Amino acid sequence: MIKILANDGIHPDGKLLLEEANYQVVTDKIPQEALAAHIGEYDVLIVRSATKVTREIIDAGKKLKIIARGGVGLDNIDVEYAQSKGILVYNTPKASSRAVAELTLGHLLTLARMLHRSNREMSGGDFKKLKKAYEQGIELRGKKLGILGFGRIGQEVAQLALPLGMEVLAHDPNVQEAKIGIGLRQYPDMKLTVRISTVPFERVITEADFITLHLPGGTGPVITAAEIARMKDGVFLINTARGGVIDEEDLLQALDSGKVGAAALDVFENEPTPREALLRHPKVSCSPHIGGSTLEAQSNIGMELADRIIAFFGDQR
Repeated sequence: MIKILANDGIHPDGKLLLEEANYQVVTDKIPQEALAAHIGEYDVLIVRSATKVTREIIDAGKKLKIIARGGVGLDNIDVEYAQSKGILVYNTPKASSRAVAELTLGHLLTLARMLHRSNREMSGGDFKKLKKAYEQGIELRGKKLGILGFGRIGQEVAQLALPLGMEVLAHDPNVQEAKIGIGLRQYPDMKLTVRISTVPFERVITEADFITLHLPGGTGPVITAAEIARMKDGVFLINTARGGVIDEEDLLQALDSGKVGAAALDVFENEPTPREALLRHPKVSCSPHIGGSTLEAQSNIGMELADRIIAFFGDQR
């Protein structure tokens, strides 16, 4: 029997699909430090972002055929080493793209209307004073949205932003143009397709009013003090991609100086213990790395993982 360890969990829909295929699915969490001692009995390892799949774990996984990550990115897996051992490694970026894009939009609206600040202060503040303080919000219509990373998630963000009247400036070295379909499922005959050609990085960071990042991590910060200095005064930054793509120390300094008007962060350099200075900063809207964590996305991820595992072992028969 194929034995699967879903060390960071798997949605019940995916688990049921695997069990109906007569695979054993174990969802009991094995601590990181003990994983190497137990992984040898499993054919498949499923992780999210919490478990780190190191060389030690890969070497100990003598039966491993698949290492799968539920979600976007593979930076917590030593992919090259696993592949050198003949292990299939993959993730499920498509399944959670919409969820991440919608969270990005939520943060965009939050920053524009300062909802994070008014929410913190309403319970103990002076209503009239707060009303005066927070009636200086802005509308998204007519603003330029810079999207760094124009893959599935970046394109989903564009799909949500265009109907709001935002102008999209997208940059991606691997994408020259994308067709963005705008419409509603319940009205299939009413659909608009917009072609967006990507632009140079410099144009995004110098012209955009809002900049949202949808880039892979692991290569150091993309946004540092040097890039921030070339941005518009009062620019808004959103990171729902990976901790570390924005230099957090440089960001804090830019927030304090007013160069960055506000920032929204779903990911942090030191998860699960982000900097207190960021969490408490009045110009920062925070969420606890929940970009791909909607009920719908988790079901989609579980089903995609199950389908690919079943297809792999079916082909081996």
